[in-house]
Amino acid sequence: MSKQELVLLGQDSADGCCPGLLTAPLGEEQAVELAKVFKALGDPVRLRLLSMIASREGGEICVCDLTPAFDLSQPTISHHLKLLRQAGLIDCERRGTWVYYWLRPETTDKLVGILTRPGQPTPAETSS
Repeated sequence: MSKQELVLLGQDSADGCCPGLLTAPLGEEQAVELAKVFKALGDPVRLRLLSMIASREGGEICVCDLTPAFDLSQPTISHHLKLLRQAGLIDCERRGTWVYYWLRPETTDKLVGILTRPGQPTPAETSS
């Protein structure tokens, strides 16, 4: 019986590239990290918030522009935004009394890289 070396995602490989989800099993640490991101994305309100933030012209949006789009209280919206921040999907900055949010593309780019099938171009590569 032959023994094969198991390549774990998130570990440096010989060519310096991280393999995708479909090319090697996830390591425990990376699985925990990804689960937080997917859990944050697993709620329709958070998906809508992320979409509103990501699609905003200029790259950022004030919380005052997010809250009216939902039939939810401001504290509930803040809770959902906090979970998106903790997952590393968005970041924010307080300016006076308002908080402004923007997408963290390094996290979404990482998801794209992990979920892309080997040998397939990423969506960004096909649109150029």
